[in-house]
Amino acid sequence: MCCCVTAVSLLHRCSSPLVGSAVRGVRELRGFMKDSEGSYPNRVGTAGTVRLYYDDAGLGHFSATVTDLSPDGRTVYLDRTAFYPTSGGQPHDMGLLAGIDVVDVVDENERVAHCLSGPLRVQPGTVVTGEVLMSRRFDHMQQHTGQHLLSALLADRYGWATVSVHFGAESSTLDVSAPGVSAESLAASLGQIEYEANELAMSDLAVTTGYEDAASAAGLRKASDRGGMLRIVTIEGLDRSACGGTHVSRTGEIGVILLRRAERTRGNLRIEFVCGLRALRQSRKDAELLSRAARLLSAAPAELPDLVAALRDRVSGLEKENRRLGRELVSREARERWEAAVPGGDGIRRVAMVVEGAVKGAEEMVHELTNHGSCEVLVTSASTTSVMLASSPDTGLDAGTLLKSVFRELGGRGGGSSSLAQGALVVPEGQTLEGQLARLRERLGFSQEH
Repeated sequence: MCCCVTAVSLLHRCSSPLVGSAVRGVRELRGFMKDSEGSYPNRVGTAGTVRLYYDDAGLGHFSATVTDLSPDGRTVYLDRTAFYPTSGGQPHDMGLLAGIDVVDVVDENERVAHCLSGPLRVQPGTVVTGEVLMSRRFDHMQQHTGQHLLSALLADRYGWATVSVHFGAESSTLDVSAPGVSAESLAASLGQIEYEANELAMSDLAVTTGYEDAASAAGLRKASDRGGMLRIVTIEGLDRSACGGTHVSRTGEIGVILLRRAERTRGNLRIEFVCGLRALRQSRKDAELLSRAARLLSAAPAELPDLVAALRDRVSGLEKENRRLGRELVSREARERWEAAVPGGDGIRRVAMVVEGAVKGAEEMVHELTNHGSCEVLVTSASTTSVMLASSPDTGLDAGTLLKSVFRELGGRGGGSSSLAQGALVVPEGQTLEGQLARLRERLGFSQEH
């Protein structure tokens, strides 16, 4: 069967109100309960929930009998359900139950809890109808079967065993054990791996489910340590895995498999991937982003890598030149400030500066000033209580000792070396910052700022 025809037909059926019966004929239900890894240790009891999705992942409409409800009517239990609960990493289904939105589905071992957006006002024994949101279900089927195919490919052709899987709302990730393989090396190989994965998907291999005793199940991708019956998902000639999730019936229905990126994490390699309609949406989004960027730069999308590299080099050069000019400007301004300061009786030029923000931003100017020699610099802030005091070595002054001494008198905390000290004034209640700064300048022998 042509994979394109298969995928389009299933998509058409998924948008139909009768999607469930159209995807597959309803098979005989198997009376087993599943744990998170596809094991079925117990048959359904009178209070258990028969899981219709085990044998018919395309079943979207069903009827069932209410067996129990929470007091507020928002949590409902049924004798059977087509709603898949969050399990094994696959997110839960959504849809309608008796016309009320199903917002969560919880696996409670023997029972499945249906969490509703509003109360269901019926008595146990009432027959209700359920409708699974098949666009969401089919999306999960594409991602999950795509992951099985990708895990098999990476293990068989590259020797990379799957360590963990995460199915996200936007994309999914696959962590594999690949000793000695760097993220950079994997990133360079993503295109080839992606091509091989899509070749397998387009081979339109049959995907089937069956049930085998754990003691005799052979050829599994990963050996199960569970007992009892296992639900086995098989991709024809490629993979056999114990799994309780929902899957497409042929690999052609997975659609396109898009590998987004690769990175190393916790000693493993992580591959981000999307399948089917997600891949289509993501590719369209990527194309639109590239087109927008190309239009902004008046270039074709194919020209962007070289153009962006050239712009990066240009920006880097401009930033370097900007830093050089900044240093030159600071040096010139420092020379002017130093020359404008009149030496005191001790031959020391004292320069007081006020900055708008933190005093640390003036550190480069302070170093330039003290480099001229015979100079002491005081920097205060117009908006904070921070203070900086610096002195050139030839003054014989100890900036750290001087600032600590003034802080002890006026109130404040800080310190530093003999050449540079910083701290913060304390403004006592009833006084102002301006008053404290004036007293600080007076104690240190500085006139008003220059």
